[in-house]
Amino acid sequence: MRCKTATARVAVVAAAVTLVLAGCSESADSGGDAGPADESGPIKIGAVLDITGAGASLGVPERQTLELLAEQLQAEGGIDGREVELIIEDNQSTEDGAAQVMNKLVNQDQVDIVLGASRTGPSLAMRPIAESSQTPMISLAANQAIVDGSEWVFKSAQNDRVVIERMIEYMADQGWSTIGLARDASGFGEGVQEMFDEVGAEAGISVVAVERFAPDATDFTAQMVNLRDAGADVNVIWGIPPAAGLAQRAYAQLGLTTPVMQSHGIGNQVFLDTAGESANGLVAPLGRLVVAEQLPEDDPQQEVITAFVEDYTAEYGEEPSTFAGHAYDGWHLAVDALREAGTDPQALRDELEGVEDFVGISGIFTMTPEDHSGLAKDALVLVTVENGDWTLLPDQGN
Repeated sequence: MRCKTATARVAVVAAAVTLVLAGCSESADSGGDAGPADESGPIKIGAVLDITGAGASLGVPERQTLELLAEQLQAEGGIDGREVELIIEDNQSTEDGAAQVMNKLVNQDQVDIVLGASRTGPSLAMRPIAESSQTPMISLAANQAIVDGSEWVFKSAQNDRVVIERMIEYMADQGWSTIGLARDASGFGEGVQEMFDEVGAEAGISVVAVERFAPDATDFTAQMVNLRDAGADVNVIWGIPPAAGLAQRAYAQLGLTTPVMQSHGIGNQVFLDTAGESANGLVAPLGRLVVAEQLPEDDPQQEVITAFVEDYTAEYGEEPSTFAGHAYDGWHLAVDALREAGTDPQALRDELEGVEDFVGISGIFTMTPEDHSGLAKDALVLVTVENGDWTLLPDQGN
């Protein structure tokens, strides 16, 4: 029997969603009587997700993952016998919404740690609040700027830099030297052109054309025509679904035959459904989750990934996405640190910074004071799409 209660809290952000899991209690609000360092009351984990808006294809599976894992934790008795409350807020895929609900979680709910947001822009809006309030935060988004120079912010998605390192490696192997780039105009795409040029410099690879599109764009004709006219050796589409899938369709419909790569932002069924046959043949660096059944038996992540896929599929009737995996990792990093350090903010932060060889869905994490992401380029494998499904490229399983 599940002990799940949900209440809508709209005082801070319209349509915010709050889920509280605390044993089988029907109470959804503790009133904030116990501060973050209280080692006797319930442990509070906050989450800020892009449940509605442009990032919904990321935030919905992340919410489902956190709900599933919270229920499993409660069934096990919580953390050292203490109840755990999971409070989920919808930022509506906006930076302002993320900042508002982050303030609510920190100041009103007095959570011990925050997970999220799903995307880079909202995560960057939350970061100053985490730093000033000294609240540990684990973002589920990609851009390296989220954690660069941070003291209190960590992340579970692979950094865009290691993604680009993996892409440049592949481009060099193919003998390509020029890149045409169509990128998300939000925070997710900020600095990507410069990073391609920086990482690619040694291999003689550089960006020769850049096009931008809004995260909620639906027409990509102009961008794809400009990429075609630029004549690069390879074109890169850097975005998230559904926009990334619509851009891929436009690429095919306009007859572009130049090889195309997509970024790590496409790892879900929404992309495949949106792109349809146009996705066949693209190459992208993704986490191992999307090719779980194709991994070799000796892959160190296989056992963890397989168990998560089975649990998630049994609960929701569909396989988890890459983004669900980011939520899985953020949750377990947080819970493991809470078990070891308790809820004292400084001790909890220090525990996260000392994570070593944590085997997750997105990779094997080792954090340091200089690296609050903890994943290298080997956390990614190169995949293509064949007949509408992800396929691991040869020699990419380890």
